[in-house]
Amino acid sequence: MTPMLVLGIESSCDETGMALYSSDAGGVLLAHALHSQVSMHADYGGVVPELASRDHIRRVVPLLRKVLADSGRSLAELDAVAYTQGPGLAGALLVGAAFAEALATALGVPTIPVHHLEGHLLSPLLSSRPPSFPFVALLVSGGNSQLMRVSGIGEYELMGETLDDAAGEAFDKTAKLLGLGYPGGPALAALADSGRPGQVKLPRPMLQSGNLDFSFSGLKTAVLTRVRELVTLSDQQRADIARGFQDAIVDVLVSKALRAVKVSGLKQLVVAGGVGANRELRRQLDAQAARARIAVFYPEFEFCTDNGAMIALAGALRFQAGGACGKPAGAFAVRPRWPLTTS
Repeated sequence: MTPMLVLGIESSCDETGMALYSSDAGGVLLAHALHSQVSMHADYGGVVPELASRDHIRRVVPLLRKVLADSGRSLAELDAVAYTQGPGLAGALLVGAAFAEALATALGVPTIPVHHLEGHLLSPLLSSRPPSFPFVALLVSGGNSQLMRVSGIGEYELMGETLDDAAGEAFDKTAKLLGLGYPGGPALAALADSGRPGQVKLPRPMLQSGNLDFSFSGLKTAVLTRVRELVTLSDQQRADIARGFQDAIVDVLVSKALRAVKVSGLKQLVVAGGVGANRELRRQLDAQAARARIAVFYPEFEFCTDNGAMIALAGALRFQAGGACGKPAGAFAVRPRWPLTTS
């Protein structure tokens, strides 16, 4: 198969990502660049969609120039442009899609619209120890909590999903209840390090449900109830609640993920998405999976959050697999809501 050079563009939320991926020599990431809007949205306690869209507009050209310079490649060498079509914030998605389609039109190359979650799901393939198909994937982020059976590129079967809040959303909302800043997930995890194990016991929602679905809204409510009972919180009490919350959510994620692997009959588990960077989750998964003789794979920490590298990779793999052979550049649409199993 002829090697191809793919530009990947990510703009689904509050990170602008750009990357160049070459399928030559088994596949290699040539360069990637990322701009995070975290500091801009921190004052508002969350992502402001209009501000996110405007900042993406400011960042796409400088990031493109950077990845070209870092890789030593030129626009004339591109074979295709991949971009996140959805799901995500409509305005933010439109920035990346419009830029990708305009660039591809000017260059006379095809575009490859990519599902954001497919990018996350395949991101461990960029690591030094990549998994092989088939495997079970645990996708955990601010907007999604899903268990998928992955048989190959484009072959995804939903095994379980959250019925309400995503795991990352629960982290962020609980962090806000504890007076932590944005983004709340990493701040809560850091605070939990100084919490006392078992001091605060919180429910493990749907742990014994008999299926592979999740529910985290009740856990968040349990934290709210505990905070209201205490009225004023000392630093140690806040840390204990953070520890209790993290332990509860990790217990549920680990239990359901390992159960999904057992049900599938496979022996590989891939963990992807922003919550996949949580060190306690990784520690518990590694320990329990080792006892069950299950191999666990993670993306590198820099690729846990949104990035262009995963989009470039997913686009290249889709193109090569024939599932999305690249459409002519020009007309386009974004898909703010888009189930992965229909991609």
